[in-house]
Amino acid sequence: MSDKWWKNAVVYQIYPKSFQDSNGDGLGDLLGVISRLDYLKELGIDVIWLSPVFDSPQDDNGYDIRDYRKIYDGFGTNEDMERLIAEAHQRQIKIVLDLVVNHTSDEHVWFVESRKSADNPYSDYYIWKDPKADGAPPNNWGSSFCGSAWEYCPERGQYYLHFYGTKQPDLNWENPKLRQEVYDLMTFWMEKGADGWRMDVIASISKDQDFPDYEEEPGRKYYTGKYHANGPRLHEFIQEMNKEVLSKYDCMTVGEAPGSTADVARLFTAPERKELDMIFTFEHMNIDRVPGSVNRKWALKPFDLRDLKRVMSHWQTTLYGRGWNALYFENHDQPRVISRWGNDKEYREVCAKAYATVLHGMQGTPYIYQGEEIGMTNVQFELEDYEDIEVRNAYQELVIRDQSISAEDFLKAVWNKSRDNARTPMQWDDTEQAGFTTGKPWFQIGGHSREINVKKALEDKNSIFYYYQKLIKLRHEEPLLTEGEYTLLLEDDPYIFAYLRHTDKETWLVGANMSEEARSMKPLAEYGKGKTEFLISNYDRTDLEGSFRPYEAFMVRVETN
Repeated sequence: MSDKWWKNAVVYQIYPKSFQDSNGDGLGDLLGVISRLDYLKELGIDVIWLSPVFDSPQDDNGYDIRDYRKIYDGFGTNEDMERLIAEAHQRQIKIVLDLVVNHTSDEHVWFVESRKSADNPYSDYYIWKDPKADGAPPNNWGSSFCGSAWEYCPERGQYYLHFYGTKQPDLNWENPKLRQEVYDLMTFWMEKGADGWRMDVIASISKDQDFPDYEEEPGRKYYTGKYHANGPRLHEFIQEMNKEVLSKYDCMTVGEAPGSTADVARLFTAPERKELDMIFTFEHMNIDRVPGSVNRKWALKPFDLRDLKRVMSHWQTTLYGRGWNALYFENHDQPRVISRWGNDKEYREVCAKAYATVLHGMQGTPYIYQGEEIGMTNVQFELEDYEDIEVRNAYQELVIRDQSISAEDFLKAVWNKSRDNARTPMQWDDTEQAGFTTGKPWFQIGGHSREINVKKALEDKNSIFYYYQKLIKLRHEEPLLTEGEYTLLLEDDPYIFAYLRHTDKETWLVGANMSEEARSMKPLAEYGKGKTEFLISNYDRTDLEGSFRPYEAFMVRVETN
């Protein structure tokens, strides 16, 4: 059994709720995914990662699981899931599921029982603490969705911990019985043919058992930070999970690891440690926020390409030969990259291709988020039209209660950064509901669906879709993309993202002008003195002469002496 198939694979993430509705109820579903498998086969991807599909009250869009062994009714049945796995496998596409085991829904039977008393069999499946003498929460830890991370439960006269919504109590991984329950539910789905797991906030499953307070700062009541991730027993727990489940299957694993540096990533991904195949970093996703601000992700700072190059290059070099990168710009938690850091208007298509080029030229497993391959853009709704619990809670706390950010600045930040930007329905054609549903969609269709849709992309041989298809083909056919070393060029250039990928046999130059102005090609022209072979280019370039046009990007095989 090879454990390396994921190294030259490309993953496509599906947010089932917004992908394709098969029965007109306005909600995407598993039969909808099945109906689009041939489209994904044509794109060329190897793996589908499905955001959570398990039974859930949907307080946080399925990241609050009520029953891990049952498919959410709105998405279909367990039989539909088994059929999806079988149909994907027939097309040589693997299925990776979302494992959410830092927390459950408060409607999960474990929590329903746990909250009844301190001495029932499920009592310590969750993290319970007594109030402070004055009745206050046990410490000053905050929830990622604002407010305290502790919620009082009158039945037990205690607080339970929740790093996310109050309806998402955190599991107590210190309890070996709970851990065994998790390994059992993983085995249940792997025996049905699942090919691996994306692990939601897995770096948070181990908590510091002293539950220390964060150091206090003026103007702040609750804190999130170092105590929320990478706890003392984290790697022990993941190694146990690997031994009990993962090592028994030829599967792929990727952990979501907020707060992890590239050095920490080596602990997760070094093959000899037998933990995970790769983790998602958040470091490059935080470069456009003001560090340490009470307004957190909503405190925007201008995008600086040099920061992006520095972070991504550091991960490339730190993990080379010692771990593996998961490469992404977009997912269900992140906005559309061309709207966030690029130009989604007059340069939308070339900009989308430029971001794709710099990402897919790196070492690691690339992830494409649904709609990214057709250049879908952020949306600008009115505040009341947003669905996301994160937006609603932040508005109440930061704008209304603390008045630390104005309503106007908050809305601008929502337009730029909200998770809902990625959650509008997939745009399949130019009809009223964009081919997503025949009914009323659960969330409104994003802008420009008449111009930006799959039907149009498939009819245009120069579309973003076919550019992605070509990038994926290169990943499959060119070992250099999997094995080559990475060297950043022009580190201090604020507009050009360029790097070399090289093995002892060949060298590639990957270059992109990430700005709206033409730039000089001179700094890269020296690589074009010998024989050059352009492998992909978004402006049909054939040599390294002339000017570097706005959002122009390419990969070229070069001669080095």
